[in-house]
Amino acid sequence: MYHFKSCACCLELIPLTSLFSDRMFVHRTLCGRPALQLSRMFSAKSLPILTLFTKDPCPLCDEAKELLQPFKHRQVDISLPENRQWWDKYKWDIPVFHLNGQFLMKHGVDAALLDKLLQDIEKQNL
Repeated sequence: MYHFKSCACCLELIPLTSLFSDRMFVHRTLCGRPALQLSRMFSAKSLPILTLFTKDPCPLCDEAKELLQPFKHRQVDISLPENRQWWDKYKWDIPVFHLNGQFLMKHGVDAALLDKLLQDIEKQNL
């Protein structure tokens, strides 16, 4: 039987397998990010497209992937032959991020910048 607990940040109901489940802790850890809260405001039709240019191994990319886990995003492995153009452009700069096809940032996730841009996009969609 599932119990549900409401998140104080976003009011989402979180199914808990027990009253002491760590699922709420994980949700709150992710939910506390303003950008995540904003991502929930976008309708499916107007979701921004976030692209992460990466390769393996890349410790900075792994950190970025972890931070972006709650977001729907696209990953491009620049080491694959079909992505040679991106390898030539970004081999020394990964992780690199594009938002809606435009360069956004490189070398890591700037949460404040991402948050601001998502807010701007949300205002445009109102």
